[in-house]
Amino acid sequence: MVAYTKPWMSIEQQISQLQGRGLVVDDTAAATQLLEQVGYYRLTGYLYAARQSTFTVKEDGRPGILILSSYRPGTRLEHAADLIAFDRELRLHVLEAVERIEVSLRTQVGYILGRRSAFAHLEQRNFTPSFVELYVDEKTGETTSKHSEWIRQVDERRASSEEVFVDHFRKKYDDQMPIWALTEILELGDLAILYRGLQNDVATEIATHYAVPNKKILTSWIASTNYVRNVAAHQARLFNRKLVHAPKRPRSATIPLLTHLRDDSAPKQDFGLYNALAVMAYLLRSISGHSEWTGRLRGIVDGFPNVPFLGIDSMGFAEGWDQHDLWSPFTLSG
Repeated sequence: MVAYTKPWMSIEQQISQLQGRGLVVDDTAAATQLLEQVGYYRLTGYLYAARQSTFTVKEDGRPGILILSSYRPGTRLEHAADLIAFDRELRLHVLEAVERIEVSLRTQVGYILGRRSAFAHLEQRNFTPSFVELYVDEKTGETTSKHSEWIRQVDERRASSEEVFVDHFRKKYDDQMPIWALTEILELGDLAILYRGLQNDVATEIATHYAVPNKKILTSWIASTNYVRNVAAHQARLFNRKLVHAPKRPRSATIPLLTHLRDDSAPKQDFGLYNALAVMAYLLRSISGHSEWTGRLRGIVDGFPNVPFLGIDSMGFAEGWDQHDLWSPFTLSG
């Protein structure tokens, strides 16, 4: 392990270093303002694709590519500023879709699971054997289960909640909350864990509400949406991020609107952001606001900055992406 020895740099030194690495900075006042707003590492993260590279030979003898610290000729400070602004607008738009999906999922889980009983979320019969199976936690040495850990996490969330309705259940019903009320304080990550643990018949009924054929696909989509939500909510770079949790691409015959996700010519088809956005757009067709959201997304993508080292394919968008039926105007009553 190597000790970190690089010194602190003033804004002026940061600008000088960027210029020394080939970044064109015509307006030092604008550069100072941008660095004060977003910081050196955030700014250079948006310029990573503009760095020069060279072929190299790895220690094991295999060929590889070495990313250099210098920038390609013509790389400008404005390119970073434009990408940062684009990504900000995209993140806010994505969070709008996530909000609608999360609220809808809360409602459906509470409604469909609650039909079994008010406290169906506590009853092991509603969950898969692997979700309720006991195991010994290596860190604590305690015997627990995925179900028990989920309940513990939700109990902590409920105990710290300052919502009026939560306090009502706390005082009047000895902190007992039916699933249709409890879902209101669950985050998408909580819902993802709960849904993954549900018995197939309950999970499939929820999936059917969104015109999704099975639990396996919707489980993947919820996990992917939650991952994108976390990236966007924490103001991390989103637009050309490689998805850690890529949504499962359904077989062509099961969801025709998403057939194009399996097109071999689609750029970064497995882990590009486009796949997650397509899944969100599909889910919105069963909720509300599909045409409005997709229309504004088209406008945002059309406004992708004119930079020499990146295009919309860096997000997984193929040429003519908005011509697919998925992105056509749609209403619930239409």
